[in-house]
Amino acid sequence: MNDATTLDTAWRTFAALLTSGGDGDPLLLVLKFFPFVLILELPLQALIMLGVLRYRLLSAPAPQDSRYQPAVSCIITCYSEGEDVQKTIRSLTEQAYGGRIEMLAMVDGAQQNVATLRALQRLESYVAAFPRRSLVVVPKVQRGGRVSSLNQGLAIARGEIVMALDGDTSFDNDMVRNATARFVDPDVAAVSGNLRVRNARRTLTTRLQALEYMLSIHLSRTGLAELNVINNVSGAFGCFRRDILQRIGGWDSGTAEDLDLTLRIKMYFARHPNLRIAFAPDAVGHTDSPETFRGFLMQRLRWDGDLYYLYIRKYRQSLRPGLLGWRNFLALLWTGFLLQLVLPFMVVLSLLWMMFTVPAGELVGLTAFVYLFYLLLTAAMFAQYWWQLSERRRYDLQFLWVLPLFPAFAFATRVWSVVATLTEMFTKQHLDSSMAPWWVLRKTRF
Repeated sequence: MNDATTLDTAWRTFAALLTSGGDGDPLLLVLKFFPFVLILELPLQALIMLGVLRYRLLSAPAPQDSRYQPAVSCIITCYSEGEDVQKTIRSLTEQAYGGRIEMLAMVDGAQQNVATLRALQRLESYVAAFPRRSLVVVPKVQRGGRVSSLNQGLAIARGEIVMALDGDTSFDNDMVRNATARFVDPDVAAVSGNLRVRNARRTLTTRLQALEYMLSIHLSRTGLAELNVINNVSGAFGCFRRDILQRIGGWDSGTAEDLDLTLRIKMYFARHPNLRIAFAPDAVGHTDSPETFRGFLMQRLRWDGDLYYLYIRKYRQSLRPGLLGWRNFLALLWTGFLLQLVLPFMVVLSLLWMMFTVPAGELVGLTAFVYLFYLLLTAAMFAQYWWQLSERRRYDLQFLWVLPLFPAFAFATRVWSVVATLTEMFTKQHLDSSMAPWWVLRKTRF
């Protein structure tokens, strides 16, 4: 079949899919591709969008009780940030918050990170000039990894609320006030903060990640929070009651410490049905994301591989309704196991099957139809996000032009998730993670 015939067949297939009323080969073709979309993805996106609508229409604003200003300990994990760590410290020092803020800067491998250590030490006099602010720089001579830094910080933290923050993340000046406001409710065990990409306008890759953060963090977690099924408390920006952290023994060694901790908190939900994890869309942090596509893939190789490590290796016997409660168990099964681990394999296998069984022209037409579907879905999600949630509407419009590229970016991410899962499955890549030295990870049970 020549190129002209292929394009003609592709166009006729695409047009037929757009106009088919329920019978004929084109519709049967697309139904071979779409079952997992209709069963897994669309219902979840509908629930998220309805949750966001409920949040806007029915949820009361976060309580602002001026009498509730608990002491806050910010454990800042630092490793090779250099001068950029000063942005984090300054943004925390200048918070519009009347309570005490204790900044614990944990410099992991201080002998190798002299630039970061000295950048922090130069700010000690600056922080001391502010009332109810303190900076404690903790140089860890022996590198022990992120979990080691977090647990050492927890051991010396004095605040009622503990925030686990990355050294390359800065914050809006009302972040602490808005995040702690959620803890007025005694049933809130943890609060996930809202993250934006700080270097969003640097490259096309960072722009696409910025759009991903808007939809997967701000929009999705707002909707999931309405059902009390938050899927993760971000490692770069998570807030916790100190007594909860102490009760569960702090952070656990291994990898994916943010999801690991979230799962262990949720294991109390069945015994304490009122306990919940909240999302604070108005508590905003800004973090740097990989600027090259290769850097992005290397980051997701670890992130997506960690899902298999946690769900299948570490917690396969603990993720049950008796611990999580039925609501969070079903949500984890749906949004975690099926969508994040199973669906990527279904997509890749379906695509491979069609490549060998469907004529080229029909496959191109079907691909164009599926791409249009995901583009319209993404556009609908972005429209709701921009209209109902965005606190920077003019700024967010700058990313509108990358919207047509986002389905391709999401597809590449999904295919790469298969690679990450297989890599973890056969090589246990979490034992060679940049988050901790090998001699720490090799001591874990898994």
